[in-house]
Amino acid sequence: MLLALACMVTARTAAMLFNRFVDWEIDQRNPRTATRHLLATRPVVLTWLVLSSALFVFFAANLNRLTFVLSPVALGIIFFYSLTKHFTDATHFFLGFALGIAPVAAWIAQTGRVQLPPLILAFGVVCWVSGFDLIYATQDYDFDRREGLHSLVVRLGLAATLRIAQGLHFLMLIALIGFGIVATLGAVYFAGMIPIAVTLIYEHRSARALDDVASINRAFFNSNAFVSAVFLAAVCADRIL
Repeated sequence: MLLALACMVTARTAAMLFNRFVDWEIDQRNPRTATRHLLATRPVVLTWLVLSSALFVFFAANLNRLTFVLSPVALGIIFFYSLTKHFTDATHFFLGFALGIAPVAAWIAQTGRVQLPPLILAFGVVCWVSGFDLIYATQDYDFDRREGLHSLVVRLGLAATLRIAQGLHFLMLIALIGFGIVATLGAVYFAGMIPIAVTLIYEHRSARALDDVASINRAFFNSNAFVSAVFLAAVCADRIL
């Protein structure tokens, strides 16, 4: 378990550092991210990127053979997302896929094989992440359009983007229910779907205030942190009780 957590932390760190490294100039021009480069120099970011990537592969190698073999593939997937905004409007779905491999990776780490439950959960994560990234990307609508960066927000506009996010989060809820059925979870888990559904509704109501950054941040950070915490609690409680 500790090795799996170490893989999660180092992979996430490497992905964020890679995104910071390749988008260095873009982030400096974006008012929302203009101060990020003040936290560290680019050579320092590159150094920590190499270190965190190496640690991820090391921890994966100590889990089992399959996690070690797939560790470079995982790094390639999570790094590739940072490049997609330069050539495709589907960048949000690549981010969803990058995070969606996490439950499959965790399952492999614990069992050494791939089964149906983590694949269903992965689909739910793809829908969840893609949906909330669409909401978050509305903050950069003007900047992305001016810089020629790709996103569905630029392609479709704000209102259509939020409708797509709603549909994705509906599919996410269906996937979580499907995961519970396939994984033979019980009533405690399914009861946890109620606060998750309510939180998703709140998230989208908050996201309607497109001119209010605080509302968007509530929709993005607070709501999704609560959803993930409730999901974890529901799974753990169902297994324990």
